[in-house]
Amino acid sequence: MPTSSPSGSSESFEEAVDAVVNGDLSKLQSLLQTYPDLAQARSTRFTHRATLLHYIAANGTEDHRQKSPPNAVAVATALLDAGAAPDALATFYGGECTTLSLLISSHHPAQAGVQVPLIDLVVARGASVYPVETALVFGYREAAEALIRHGAPVTLPTAAALGQAAGVEALLPTADPLSRHRALALAAQSGQLETTQMLLDAGEDPNRFNPPGTHGHSTPLHQAALAGHLEVVRLLVERGARLDICDTIHQGTPLTWAEYGNQPKIAEYLKSRNT
Repeated sequence: MPTSSPSGSSESFEEAVDAVVNGDLSKLQSLLQTYPDLAQARSTRFTHRATLLHYIAANGTEDHRQKSPPNAVAVATALLDAGAAPDALATFYGGECTTLSLLISSHHPAQAGVQVPLIDLVVARGASVYPVETALVFGYREAAEALIRHGAPVTLPTAAALGQAAGVEALLPTADPLSRHRALALAAQSGQLETTQMLLDAGEDPNRFNPPGTHGHSTPLHQAALAGHLEVVRLLVERGARLDICDTIHQGTPLTWAEYGNQPKIAEYLKSRNT
């Protein structure tokens, strides 16, 4: 029979975490049946105080547990059916995060092909829709589009990153300076030639460092060079982007970033403009 213990013990919670990240659905379901409140329990071994559902995001937790099994959606469903709170907060990266906020910026579920299905699931089960820009900063366009399908608003930076020229044209006149700044950063990083040009035409400076939250240690040219967006690189350089600005973490120029990112055509172009 199920026990009345909230989560059995710290050992039971850790055992359940391993079942979650390894996709051992039968083991997880057995633990949830034995300890009915386990789905709402929190880690006591780590300062993040994560719930089991947070581990579905594979982001910010213990390194060896950052992985996404093929049946992650079934695992998450079992947790939600057992009473996991979709908007529970835990401490990651210096702030309070929900499962969804971690999920939309996570490499592992994206690589495993489960990021969008997990987004669909947790939102359907009550998770608050998170700002689209977070997904776009990390390059997860499909995750961003999923959030929009679920009702997330399209901001100027979002429209710029998605290449929605009509949206940029409509939102640009009333946008505040920070939104315009973020829009150029995300448009360049995303390789959106038309919206990058629209923002430059509107007076945005290609030589400003990107604002906080959009790889603020670098410029639009650094990000476009790293990501392999040759036409955007050409546009930025033609519109006055400097080649000698170094990022504030690695002290690398856009050329250095292109070489690091294995972008030989961009590296060749930047070398030709640097003579």
